[in-house]
Amino acid sequence: MTQTPSPAANAAQIDYWNATAGRIWAQFQEHLDRQIAPLGLEALRVLAPRAGERILDVGCGCGQTTLDLAARVGSEGQVTGVDISEPMLAVARARPAPAGAAQPAFLDCDAQTADLGEGVLDAVFSRFGVMFFSDPPTAFANLRKALKPGGRLTFVCWRPYPENPWMRAPMEAAQPFLPPIPPADPTAPGPFAFADPQRVQSILQAAGFEDIRIRPFDAMIGGGSIDETLDLTFRVGPLGAALREAPHLAPTVREAVRARLSDFATAEGVLMPAAVWIVQATR
Repeated sequence: MTQTPSPAANAAQIDYWNATAGRIWAQFQEHLDRQIAPLGLEALRVLAPRAGERILDVGCGCGQTTLDLAARVGSEGQVTGVDISEPMLAVARARPAPAGAAQPAFLDCDAQTADLGEGVLDAVFSRFGVMFFSDPPTAFANLRKALKPGGRLTFVCWRPYPENPWMRAPMEAAQPFLPPIPPADPTAPGPFAFADPQRVQSILQAAGFEDIRIRPFDAMIGGGSIDETLDLTFRVGPLGAALREAPHLAPTVREAVRARLSDFATAEGVLMPAAVWIVQATR
């Protein structure tokens, strides 16, 4: 398996995830893992990894799902986490594997272009790691090639932005104080690139997958205090992106966002609705 990402194919994303985003996600790994864990666990439940399987975790980030997969396949299995973000991979490599788990490998690798082998994997998994390919049909064709006949693909991706208050509500609270934000290309690499299930279906069909199933899943996510959630919201998601362009506005929007987050405060911390697709397909 090639370990060096191709600089040409996903150059913009490689740069982004090794600079701004990757360093933020590495810094807030504990909070982010806690926040999105319920969504990844549902996708893992659907994948149903079996002892002894060989599994690839695409966009493994700081390694939480890779370690979970390694525990599920056991010492006779093999799990490889691939990502284009060296800051996040450094965190992943420093995390100990659970007792009795396979010892996972973590590779700096662009799954769109890397030589992943042919017919060698039982399954491919991803928690929010497949929406950033510059050429999704090519990327998924590459993943399909690496699967054995009958091999399984399972990933979780975001449903549309309006259905995700955990990102939408803070941004709406800050919007009156921010400069106009031009509309984004809905198919460009990014968190919501796979929000349209028909697009996902067509990409997977073009890549040669069969038995494609896309179903919605909803959960309350978060669990941090208001201060922790506010700090995280100012660094990731749409509001984090807007404030990186206009950092001087952060003090101006702070109280408005804090007030909105307080609407979601519970005894278990700030919990906000999240909406995703759980996608399955087979070779």
